[in-house]
Amino acid sequence: MKQFDFTTMPDRHGMDSIAVDAIGHDFAPAGPKEGFDAIPMWVADMNLMTCPAIQEAVIRRTQHPAFGYFDPSKAYYESIIRWQATRNYVSGLERKHIGYENGVLGGVISTLNALCSRGDAVLLQSPTYIGFTHVLENNGYKIVLNPMIQDGEGVWRLDYADMEKKIEENRIHAAIFCNPHNPCGRVWNPEEIQRAMDIFERHQVWIVSDEIWSDLLLNGHHHTPTQSVNAYARSHTAAFYAPSKTFNLAGLVGSYHIIYDDLLRERQEKEASLSAYNSMNVLSMHALIGAYGEDGQAWVNQLCGVLSENINYAYDFIRERFPGISVRKPEGTYMLFLHCEEWCQKHGKTLDDLLKAGTDVGVAWQDGRPFNDPWGIRMNLALPLRRVQEAFERLDRYVFGAE
Repeated sequence: MKQFDFTTMPDRHGMDSIAVDAIGHDFAPAGPKEGFDAIPMWVADMNLMTCPAIQEAVIRRTQHPAFGYFDPSKAYYESIIRWQATRNYVSGLERKHIGYENGVLGGVISTLNALCSRGDAVLLQSPTYIGFTHVLENNGYKIVLNPMIQDGEGVWRLDYADMEKKIEENRIHAAIFCNPHNPCGRVWNPEEIQRAMDIFERHQVWIVSDEIWSDLLLNGHHHTPTQSVNAYARSHTAAFYAPSKTFNLAGLVGSYHIIYDDLLRERQEKEASLSAYNSMNVLSMHALIGAYGEDGQAWVNQLCGVLSENINYAYDFIRERFPGISVRKPEGTYMLFLHCEEWCQKHGKTLDDLLKAGTDVGVAWQDGRPFNDPWGIRMNLALPLRRVQEAFERLDRYVFGAE
């Protein structure tokens, strides 16, 4: 079997990467103090080299000297259908069910605009991906949070009673569902999704399902597409996918939807077309075709093993060395979500104090408060293991073990 390189961390400085070049600026973590280099562990892209088949596909296309108007190719649709069948056991997916999106968030808003009126309430779970918060607020929707709860073992669970209560009280007709969940890392099982769908069906709620993390599964977990659990979910869900998280292709731009219901799909595609900007880049198309081939399948399988090792290392380190920091091992994504209230209160620190102590020594982690956790920190572990180890050794020596 072909082996891929997940130990080399590419130098991204000066290569149009906010992950490293934005550190120290307004919206990014602060820069490190003298004597430390920055370890990028904030924005959700990978500090790993992508699958070589993607570069090869893009290079082949750039060798042709024309880049005029084009239509998505048969190979583009066939690649998506094959990928979904192989990885998610999806059957019955046809070309007509697939549509291009510049990004998942654009698809989310296009769907909501087709289903709702501005000012309508939209349900989503919290902690909440900040992208949802921004686009809902920017487009005039009312955000209604359905806080998740942690069971006796610390596992994040959907609060179904609160979900139904919020739907009834706010006359909600559309919900955003994040599957797998960002930032908590839950990979929802079929029974959990089914139970949510039963509530949505009782109240005729439409579902917008963000499944961009569906390929990045840890420690043997499996993704269940939201649309697969029953007939209502299949006909009332717009699901959004992309190779961008899986293969680190966000800079190429290119997502897609799967919508089975003809009326919903036609309304969503009409809404998405109104700006005339929701159109595919030819290199993005060839990148997806390269990604969704046999080498891409093998690459992702190896990547999930690498990410699992990183997650397991970090989780065990925190549990053993950082008392007062609460963390649950994610089942998917490459993000850790820390809850730091106990540690901060015990040591008389604010969350800002803790964030600064980490960034001072080059651990460029992310403020979790915009995700609706007032004591949260989000950490990206999609780096070579040696850099993850270095980051946690710095935190142990200079931050949590400094007193």
